[in-house]
Amino acid sequence: MIPRLKSDEDLREAMTAQRRSPDQLRPVRIKTDVVRSSLASALIIQGRTQVLVTANAEGSVPSFLQESERGWVTAEYDMLPGSTVSRKPRQRWGRPDGRLLEIGRLVGRSLRAAVDLDKLTGHTIRVDCDVLEADGGTRAAAVTAGFVALAQALDRLGDEFPPAAQAVRWHVAAVSVGLIDGEPWLDLDYELDSRAGVDLNVVMTEQGRLVEVQASAEGAPFSLRALRELLALARRGTRQLVEIQKKALRK
Repeated sequence: MIPRLKSDEDLREAMTAQRRSPDQLRPVRIKTDVVRSSLASALIIQGRTQVLVTANAEGSVPSFLQESERGWVTAEYDMLPGSTVSRKPRQRWGRPDGRLLEIGRLVGRSLRAAVDLDKLTGHTIRVDCDVLEADGGTRAAAVTAGFVALAQALDRLGDEFPPAAQAVRWHVAAVSVGLIDGEPWLDLDYELDSRAGVDLNVVMTEQGRLVEVQASAEGAPFSLRALRELLALARRGTRQLVEIQKKALRK
């Protein structure tokens, strides 16, 4: 089934994505303050993938941190029913979706790697990621937009709790890479991901240090040389995504 294109801009982006070279990102935009009822929010549009992220602060921490001087950052991830071609059933209490929980934990770990939790004493930042439209790379997009919402939320929390404004240590972004017919590709959409012999989700800091790597082969194992090539490609992509994050935060 061909995804519906809603505007001339969508059509231009789709054509650009089809023409891009293997080392190019899909067109990426990040919009901030799209949900005014939240402390901070960010919408990332990466090709046809769209993820909405909100961030809010609480004046408490989980029980395992109550005797410490640290704060906490946590994340949840979900997909709206209309985000996929086949309707995604809503989550129901008592019937957790293991994949969604795992991705939420990935986003939480990634964002905590960007923050000095000692500066958040007594506070928790909750980051909620909702996929509006899924065309590959949704977990990576959630990390990238999640950092923007988190950084903005910490800056605003700093008005009443000044240490929070200095809690961000560095940018964190994520991207998918893979081997398509043996060739390294950056930023896999659904069509590419479905053909990938190897696919990785890579989370990196702006300095190029690894936060998390999720790698798997579909069929034949892959070499360390291929892994190094894919990580180098991911570094190229995350470097560009960090610049897009910085631009969004400056606005």
